[in-house]
Amino acid sequence: MENMKSLADQLRQELTKPTDKQVKKQRKAEKKFEAAILNAILEFDTSLNKSMVHVRFDEKTVRTMNQFKMATSVDVSKLVAFAVKHLLDSQPEIKTIIKHFIQNNDL
Repeated sequence: MENMKSLADQLRQELTKPTDKQVKKQRKAEKKFEAAILNAILEFDTSLNKSMVHVRFDEKTVRTMNQFKMATSVDVSKLVAFAVKHLLDSQPEIKTIIKHFIQNNDL
């Protein structure tokens, strides 16, 4: 009785198993990418990120992000998280604006 699985459980198990074709495609895709920015995005760790933000993009940007996902297998949320982190790290003026706001804000 314990070994009986529902059809849905069996399908879930089959869908989560990577096939040989998928593994080969992933290996080929990994060899193609040599751009430094792409390597940085691929190495960016989002495993500890728990907070969610609802963001609105124009149609063209969404299309481009989805195409990027198909081309590189990088999740859109990972791309956005990397982009925001990179923006904040490379533009210290943004953090300065936030600090000034906090200092001038009456609590």
